[in-house]
Amino acid sequence: MLDIRLGSAGEVILAGRFDAAQAARAQTFLDGIERPRVIDCVALEYISSAGLGVLLRTHKRALTNGGGLELVNVTKHVRDIFRYSSLDTIFRIESAESP
Repeated sequence: MLDIRLGSAGEVILAGRFDAAQAARAQTFLDGIERPRVIDCVALEYISSAGLGVLLRTHKRALTNGGGLELVNVTKHVRDIFRYSSLDTIFRIESAESP
């Protein structure tokens, strides 16, 4: 299950599993935000190709509005998924701090 919500600074917070079953709901949520900029992935456990597609569509929309998405607090596991799909070359990604 995916939890998606706005944080106190206007960032989008993702938590849980972002897969095909959650893609439509997440896309609707992100489409409702006029200028999404920062996606906090600190509690994101997994992202599927469907989830990557949602973020890519949102990133493209943000680019047309003069910006793009920045993914912050990305765990090594989730960062590897972006790297395997070569999407780490498209998104600005900030890794989570190591404990």
